[in-house]
Amino acid sequence: MTSPIERIDWDDLRIFLDVARVGSLTQAARALKVDHSTVSRRLTRLEHAVGATLFKRGRGGVTLTEMGLAVMCRAEELAAGIRHLRADVSGSTAAGLVRLATMEGIASLWLTPRLQALRTRAPDVQLELVTSSQQVRVNRREADLFLSFFRPTGRNLISSQLGGFTTHLWASPDYLRRAGVPRAADDLPHHNFVGYIEEFVLVDAVRWLEELVPDPRFVFTSNSMLSQLGAARGGLGIVCLPSFSGADQVGLVKVLPNTLTGRRELWLTAHADLAGSPRIKAVTDTLQDLIARDKAFFRGTARHR
Repeated sequence: MTSPIERIDWDDLRIFLDVARVGSLTQAARALKVDHSTVSRRLTRLEHAVGATLFKRGRGGVTLTEMGLAVMCRAEELAAGIRHLRADVSGSTAAGLVRLATMEGIASLWLTPRLQALRTRAPDVQLELVTSSQQVRVNRREADLFLSFFRPTGRNLISSQLGGFTTHLWASPDYLRRAGVPRAADDLPHHNFVGYIEEFVLVDAVRWLEELVPDPRFVFTSNSMLSQLGAARGGLGIVCLPSFSGADQVGLVKVLPNTLTGRRELWLTAHADLAGSPRIKAVTDTLQDLIARDKAFFRGTARHR
């Protein structure tokens, strides 16, 4: 006799995911165009199959229980597998869903304004862009592609170095008027800095400030490169930013550009089973072309376009 867990309905899991994402049965029902009672009945059936309560219900909506979080993790894996299956059976054309993971800064400040190039090359490819502050495990299918500042390790991975970029110290003209322009590295201990929160630095590749300034005097830290850029733009202190940040476009100027410069590599990684897929190749080729086109920009020798 089969147990209830072996008879779980994918539609129940799909509805569960929708509720978990929005935190409301009513909103999920509205998005799915079904009755509230249908959503509630499906969740009850799933909870019976699992043998545990998946949501805590309150006036403001629902929140996941500990078991609910575990089920959501597995349901997300199943959802990703189904997306991959749909893409795999779509034929030899460049069509289907591709999930690309990368860091927030390069995604927001460089990549997203250039995505029309992918649309032009492969109009039937749907791109999902996931930003992460840590290594995304492509070999566990957390993403199809991972654009990173380091070469990931793991089995069944194919990684290609697409290029590299430089890092520089930047500050606003207002800050430099108030604090003075550093003339040498020895002047930097007297200046204020903006950087990452130490406990949120999950990959060493983003420790670019400490590489140039061993013991910076922080006045503001954030896990967001965009927030750091904004703080420096407001005159809070000196910040270290990659060349792709477009710092010059928001009025920042380089500090000690001929003395302190860092360098990083850009790697694109795919699972060996997917690397030859037309949809994956369309995204890979597009990224290669874009990075090659912006080579001078990544080197820090050309202005942001």
